[in-house]
Formats: sequence, C-alpha cells, structure tokens
Amino acid sequence: MYNPCLQNVQQAVEKALKALVIEKDLKFERTHSIGELKQILKKGKIDIDIDDDDSDLFDSIYMPTKYPIANVLPDFMPDSKICKKTIKIAE
Repeated sequence: MYNPCLQNVQQAVEKALKALVIEKDLKFERTHSIGELKQILKKGKIDIDIDDDDSDLFDSIYMPTKYPIANVLPDFMPDSKICKKTIKIAE
C-alpha cells in the first residue's frame, strides 16, 4: 500500500497549503505543485517548513499517483522508509 500512502500524503499537503492560500486570500492559478504553492505563500509572507528537496519529492509523486503505470517514484520503488519520511514532512 506504499503507492496509496504516498498519494494520500501528497494530497494532504497540497490541500493544507491550498487552504492557507485561500484563507490568506492569495491569488493562485490551478496547480498541484507543492513548490508553487510554497512560493505563493512565501509572497504572502507565510513561510512553510518544507524544504525545496521535500517539495520536489512531493511534486515527483503527484503525476504518477494520479495516472499510475507501475509505481509513483520514477527512480525507485516506494517502501516503508519513504512513506514514513513523507508522513513526517506532512505532519
């Protein structure tokens, strides 16, 4: 269940960031990118404690989980370690 775990964590982070964007009445275009949402929030003077590498990790998860072929990570198979890492970031 590693692929669904990663998809759900990515979605939780995306929706939480979008909720902040909406709450702060910041303008944004349709996106699923955690990196883009972080930049929008940063422009609104809201700093999110997700570093660029972790944003890239979440951004690499979105498309393959939405339209899966085999696994959600292009360079390796997901496992317990990466799922636990993404959950920790989300928390």
